[in-house]
Amino acid sequence: MSEDKGELAWRLDWNLVRTFLVIVQEGSITGAAQRLDLKQPTVSNALRRLEDTLGHRLIDRGPRKFAPTTHGEALFAQALDIFGSLDRLPLILGDIDEEVSGEVVLSMASHVVSPLVDATLADFQQHHPRARLAIRVRPSLDVIEDVLGKKCSLGICLVRERDADLEYTHLYTEHFGFFCGPAHPLFGKSDLTLADMREERSVSFDTDQLNDVLRPVAMLRARASFAGQPVGVSNNLEEVRRMVIAGMGIGPLPIHVVTRDVADGLLWRLPPYDDPPAVDVSVVRHPANRLSRAEQAFWTLLSKRIEETPRDQRTYGLDGRSLVASSVASSA
Repeated sequence: MSEDKGELAWRLDWNLVRTFLVIVQEGSITGAAQRLDLKQPTVSNALRRLEDTLGHRLIDRGPRKFAPTTHGEALFAQALDIFGSLDRLPLILGDIDEEVSGEVVLSMASHVVSPLVDATLADFQQHHPRARLAIRVRPSLDVIEDVLGKKCSLGICLVRERDADLEYTHLYTEHFGFFCGPAHPLFGKSDLTLADMREERSVSFDTDQLNDVLRPVAMLRARASFAGQPVGVSNNLEEVRRMVIAGMGIGPLPIHVVTRDVADGLLWRLPPYDDPPAVDVSVVRHPANRLSRAEQAFWTLLSKRIEETPRDQRTYGLDGRSLVASSVASSA
């Protein structure tokens, strides 16, 4: 008679699963041993015991290979989900008062600038003063991983390819323009074309790739024919902005985010002035992720604002000519 598979949960040593999770994350027995503060033989033995318990080889390991097997990848996905849920227990167990309290963990890309988000932050604090908000600034791909791993309740980021396990709500559309700083030879010049920027040095985001979230910007960069690869890259908007202002090169920035910098004479808008590349920003949620009362309260406020705001009012950066005009005025 075969063993009831339901008994596995009772006889499985969950420490072995945790060790396996770290092994895959670190990509080696040595790295896992260092992270767990254990000896390598202890970690290796834990992996063998888990494989014996489950009856499947979980890691293909050899002199030049160390990677999860198909069974290992399946276990890793489940383990990530299980331990992500366990990490959230303090939020759920601590959320028992009549008044909304606890913490909302929000993972967000660095250049998320929207009045809808700002208004939601203000409303949330006003209505739920005992609750706390933690914002983690992460690259967009890491935001997705945070939501999948249940390290946060909500993510706000750029999205290129959608994961079938997640829910996406369009927050806003932003448009990117090229800018230079005061020390750049093109600063203050009007009626420029893309040809005027040929062979100029550039800086950019490290996601400015044809296969990444800033694909529309990458395509425009290719048309501009800048000199070689960017001389500086970052996953943080403030650092890209810093490099542009410092004169390292021409760089792409969300037009609506740098309006004040243009007016203050720190940045100068360059072509194309019409039809700038558009990038969508979305709120990402895991439907299997049980929200605490504080998280649900925050999501209710944000989703209500999104629903009540027409899409054209959630589209930023199309007043490009007004930015050029303000550049001319500020330099006059």
